[in-house]
Amino acid sequence: MSKASKRLSPLGAVGIALGLVGAFAGHSASAQDVAITGVTVATGDGSEPVENGAVLVRGGRVVYAGPASGMPASGGATAIDGQGAWVTPGIVAAITTLGLLDVGGVGESNDSSARNSPFSAALDVAPAVNPNSQHILVHRAAGVTRAATTTSPSASIFAGQGAIIDLGADPNAVMRPRAFQMVALGEQGGRIAGGSRVAAHVLFRNALREAMKLGEDARIPGRSSARPETDFGDDVPVDPRLSGEYAERAGDVLLTRFDASALVPVVRGEQLLLVAVERASDIRSVLALKKEFPRLDLALVGASEGWLVAQDIAAAGVPVIADGLDDLPENFEELASTQSNIGRMVQAGVTVAINASAMENPRNLNQYAGNLVALGRVPGAAGLSWGQALAAITSVPARILGIDGRAGTLAQGAAGDLVVWDGDPLEVGSTPVKVFIDGVEQPLENHQSRLRDRYRDLDTNDLPKGYDW
Repeated sequence: MSKASKRLSPLGAVGIALGLVGAFAGHSASAQDVAITGVTVATGDGSEPVENGAVLVRGGRVVYAGPASGMPASGGATAIDGQGAWVTPGIVAAITTLGLLDVGGVGESNDSSARNSPFSAALDVAPAVNPNSQHILVHRAAGVTRAATTTSPSASIFAGQGAIIDLGADPNAVMRPRAFQMVALGEQGGRIAGGSRVAAHVLFRNALREAMKLGEDARIPGRSSARPETDFGDDVPVDPRLSGEYAERAGDVLLTRFDASALVPVVRGEQLLLVAVERASDIRSVLALKKEFPRLDLALVGASEGWLVAQDIAAAGVPVIADGLDDLPENFEELASTQSNIGRMVQAGVTVAINASAMENPRNLNQYAGNLVALGRVPGAAGLSWGQALAAITSVPARILGIDGRAGTLAQGAAGDLVVWDGDPLEVGSTPVKVFIDGVEQPLENHQSRLRDRYRDLDTNDLPKGYDW
């Protein structure tokens, strides 16, 4: 696709035409009624972009997105001539640590892992999310408007309860707390659980059984859920320490009551369970869990060898949040890695969202999506169409995370999360020039942009005072 940026004079004219540069001064929370015309529109539903399109947002909600000829009357809305820009839904980053750290190497500012915590599944990231984190500011400027944020499994195979956040410049970042639970069952899980996948699976199943029992006890009047029962099923050996009354649990392998309670919504199918696995055989083992715990609402994370078992994943109806850049093996559980992984899974009927490897730099998700568009033109490779690729970073992750219809799409009634780009958003070099969240234009300034502006003209007058002689 041709670069709209070639026609826009870096969209400086559009910035003036928008007349909205100061609309967010003071971080106003007022949604804006905006009618944007003269743009290429991509709705994020998997369809191809529409040239000469228009978008209408009222009261923080999308009213219309499509051909300009079909847009309803926009009386009262701020009229914007996009002059050939592109408009898409905001990017939905599926698995991140956004809001949990500022400087990764400084422990005091890094809440992305809790390796010394006595808790695991009970960990709840929501109270720790910092809406003023520079990572949030930088990613907002890159077009990311919603994200799932979580800690990394470290002290336990369970990462804890992740939250869905918006990246708006207001103090209320958490959109949905305790939205999902995450567990590691591949090499990482085996290493944490005692050096073996065998240990990880025993720990995981025991945790689910404890949670199931705790949930059942809570529904029986008069039965206390303060201690685990001894009957976990005929096929599960009972530790003699569990018989009778007891209060001490130090040194055993059972969950704390807080961790077990946190897993009750998971075993009931009320909370999404994200399972991090890469190897094909590990994926089959996870899919088999549906037979043992049929209520589980599962999604796979990583799945570098997913293409080898794509038919099984599709038959199970389990979605995948796959790394967008895996093309060569980094370890023994990724020996069959190929960048055609996502394309082949999609061809098999698997619902796939693109993730940033190791939860880092989700601001590059549009580049990863563009890579898969280009890959589709390589003989023998499997990529995605343009519409599929955009959906894999917008509406598909929103659907997996349970916020479909609200985020990741420009469908009628969806949140007014939209990004105005100076060119094709899946082309390297295209940049957001305007970002709206819930219909509110967002500030795009951050540490990186200020450094860029400081040193752009190499004027020594802009150097910090520490450089004075």
